[in-house]
Amino acid sequence: MEKLSVSLEDYIEEIYNQILKNGQAKVTAIAEALSVKKASVTGALNTLSSKGLINYSPYSAITLTNDGEKIAKNILKKHENIAEFFKVVLNIPEKQARETACKMEHIVSEKIFKNMNKLTNYVKTEIKDQIDKLY
Repeated sequence: MEKLSVSLEDYIEEIYNQILKNGQAKVTAIAEALSVKKASVTGALNTLSSKGLINYSPYSAITLTNDGEKIAKNILKKHENIAEFFKVVLNIPEKQARETACKMEHIVSEKIFKNMNKLTNYVKTEIKDQIDKLY
């Protein structure tokens, strides 16, 4: 599977989030969430559909294919784990941690991602009290 652009990753992640929240995703809701025009959403949906990652036809609910769901889950997992790293290890406030994680999830290599997770888990289980004293 070819790598998706940052923009398409954002779309597939938002589709997944809306499906989790509402059972489906709609063009208007995606446009609002990503602060883009509906025409931009439609273009991205057509691209994702042509790649076999979503089921989409105009005026109907948008759903993920199995491949699309795997990609979306991976992106969301990266987002959540990177945000947790910022909060737990670096003591960054929640909002800033989530915003920064959203930008970084697209560029962090698997090796860096795995090492961030290991360090976060170590801090949470072994040295959280000492870290808290530093801040």
